[in-house]
Amino acid sequence: MVSIKTEQDIEAMRPACHHAADTLVMIEPYIKAGITTDDINDLVHDFTIKAGGIPAPLNYHGFPKSVCTSVNHVVCHGIPTNKTLTDGDIVNVDVTTIIDGWHGDTSKTFYVGKPKVKAEKVVETARKALELGIAQVRPGATLGDIGHAIQVYVEGERMSVVREYCGHGIGRVFHEDPQVLHYGKAGTGMKLKAGMVFTIEPMVNIGKAAVKLLGDKWTVVTRDKTLSAQFEHTLVVTETGCEILTVPSL
Repeated sequence: MVSIKTEQDIEAMRPACHHAADTLVMIEPYIKAGITTDDINDLVHDFTIKAGGIPAPLNYHGFPKSVCTSVNHVVCHGIPTNKTLTDGDIVNVDVTTIIDGWHGDTSKTFYVGKPKVKAEKVVETARKALELGIAQVRPGATLGDIGHAIQVYVEGERMSVVREYCGHGIGRVFHEDPQVLHYGKAGTGMKLKAGMVFTIEPMVNIGKAAVKLLGDKWTVVTRDKTLSAQFEHTLVVTETGCEILTVPSL
C-alpha cells in the first residue's frame, strides 16, 4: 500500500531532505584528483552527525559505510574504499539522511577534473533524464509516464536505462512502495495522487543496459564495463504538479 503523506508529514521530511541536498553541496569542492572514496565517506558522515542526523546507509542491511560512491562503470551502491580518484573519473555520491525519523535521499554524479567526451555525454544524459522524469509528475499521471519519458530520451541518445534498480517511495521508511521504474509505457501503471512521496533516480549506461552484482553483494557494475551515471531527487506530488524536496538550504 502506498503511503499518502499529510502536509505535516511533508514539513517533517523537509529537514532531512534539505540536509541530504546540502551534503552534496558541501562535498563538491572536495571532489578532486587525489581524494579517496573513503575520504568522501568520512566527510559525509561527519557532516551528517554534526547536523544531528543519521547516515541512513550505515548498517542498512549490512552496508558498511555512510554513503554510496559509484565510480566510472559502477552503476550504484559502490562501497567507499581507499581507492584514489583520478582526473577524468566520474563518481556518483548517493546520500540519504535521517532526521527525526524521516529520510531524505538524493544523488549526483560529479566530474573529477576535466571530463572526457564520453563521460560528459553520459552524465549530462542522466541529468536530463531525471529532469524529464520529474516533468511528468502530477496528479492523474501514471508511473509509466515517468519511465516512458526517461526511456525514450535515453534510448534516443543511443544509451541504455538500467532496469534492475528503480526509484522508490520514502518517508519514515527508507524504501517503500511505489517502485518507480525508469522505463515503461505511457499511461500505464499506478496513477499518481497528491501526497505521494518518492524518488526518481535513473541510472544511465553509455553502453548496454546489462549489469552485474559483485561478490561483496552490494556493488553493481555494467557488464560491458562502460560508464554509468545517475542523478536522484526525492519529490512530493502536489495538487498541481510536484515539488522537489531535496533542494539545498545552504
